[in-house]
Amino acid sequence: MASSEQKFQVRKLELSDKSKGFIELLRQLTTCDSVSDKEFEDQFMELKSRAEDHQVFVIEDDRSGKIVATGSVFIERKFIRNCGKVGHIEDVVVDSNARGLHLGKKIMNSLTDYAHSVGCYKVILDCSIDNRAFYEKCGYKQKEIQMVKYFI
Repeated sequence: MASSEQKFQVRKLELSDKSKGFIELLRQLTTCDSVSDKEFEDQFMELKSRAEDHQVFVIEDDRSGKIVATGSVFIERKFIRNCGKVGHIEDVVVDSNARGLHLGKKIMNSLTDYAHSVGCYKVILDCSIDNRAFYEKCGYKQKEIQMVKYFI
């Protein structure tokens, strides 16, 4: 591999990723207030204690050491479908400077594969109309509509 080529490996979120721009990356997706080191560690440890039911994957740029893509999946345990499981994909974002490198698809494949590996019968997500084509390229299709009620 030439030294100018980058390697992008999907891995699980690590505690040290806060200092690698993880929170700043999430700000490219949505509102993300300041998160102290203590808050990050507490949330990280909570998610780690629920590892089977909640995974956060990241891609780190091996040259810059920055997190350039992320996404999460949480597993809902149901009574329907023989007490089945559903994966919910959330918070998928690729750094604006790293788009076009198929990192979003790598993250999506990892999230989808994880949900399948723990026995989910389906994986669902919500997205904007603008992102529909991307998710269709990842093998997803539109089904029904989304409803939301915010608690402000």
